[in-house]
Amino acid sequence: MEKLKKTALFNSYKKYGAKIIDFAGWSMPVQFEGIIPEHEAVRERAGLFDVSHMGEADITGKDALEFVQNLITNDAAVLEDNQILYTPMCYPDGGIVDDIIVYRFNGEHFFLVINAANIEKDISWMIGHKGNFDVEIKNISSSIIQLAVQGPKAENILQKLTDVDLGKIKFFFCKRDVIISGRKCMISRTGYTGEDGFEIYSAAENGEYLWDRILEAGREEGIKPAGLGARDTLRFEVNLPLYGNELSEAITPLEAGIGFFVKLDKKNFIGREALLKQKEEGIKRKIIGFEMKERGIPRHGYEVLTEGRKIGEVTTGYRSPSLKKNIGLALVDSAYSKLGTEIFVKIRGRLLKAEVADKKFYKKKYKK
Repeated sequence: MEKLKKTALFNSYKKYGAKIIDFAGWSMPVQFEGIIPEHEAVRERAGLFDVSHMGEADITGKDALEFVQNLITNDAAVLEDNQILYTPMCYPDGGIVDDIIVYRFNGEHFFLVINAANIEKDISWMIGHKGNFDVEIKNISSSIIQLAVQGPKAENILQKLTDVDLGKIKFFFCKRDVIISGRKCMISRTGYTGEDGFEIYSAAENGEYLWDRILEAGREEGIKPAGLGARDTLRFEVNLPLYGNELSEAITPLEAGIGFFVKLDKKNFIGREALLKQKEEGIKRKIIGFEMKERGIPRHGYEVLTEGRKIGEVTTGYRSPSLKKNIGLALVDSAYSKLGTEIFVKIRGRLLKAEVADKKFYKKKYKK
């Protein structure tokens, strides 16, 4: 654990009783009080996550928009200043380099949020595709902290610490130069839990101070510090994909079920030809949702079978804290993706019955 990277909030973890794990080379809290109470706090009240392990890249220059457009499958040209979009970033063969969040500050300044495990890979990928674009690419990950306040009471809690009217920040928009408890921050409203909430970006030295102030402000509302365990169960229940599970270099966005974020009518981007060909020829694998019909909890990597033949693998599986059901996501042959189809999951050597179900297990409650 000594060689693992640490966020600027590492010293706060023990203070709040965190259980630390190795996550993508980082010392991160998997839980504080426990995954279930933290999950329930976010669904019912509010939770505070340290997600400072995520990476950030600053893209500036007169060709910033064209450069970003070439990298991503979604269309950044539709963004207003301070608007945000979610997008895959693909290899030429259509496999996914990463799924990222793109902030447009203006036409010559974009801010990209990338997954912790992919920071070095993504930055290298961007630099390798700079070509003749007049842009500067800066990896600013180590200088920034990111906190996420998530849950139905998130706005009420954070509003106590700022004079900015948070109700005016729309879903997938941000506001810069916001003062929170005396510290300059950027606030966005996206979320990775299915609940309303905010991301707070600030200088690394403000991390522990902001963490403490937010928890103090939310004490009466029942806010809890939350770890990566609850973050995973929350995102999974609302079918938000995770890189390394539902997304990877071996899975295309069309197979992953996020084709909405692939704009094939956009003139050009890395991977377009391969994705266009895949769509024309038909998608042979799909991410499905399923519900166990026999007792057993599916886990990542478990085999999915039918008539004794392997048709895919579980990408994520849990006993859902919100629904009290054993459910999962799996990448399977498209022929078995129809709702109601009977499948079997191999759990500890036994084939247990399951049924293909709607992937949106829990209804999102984002503020629009």
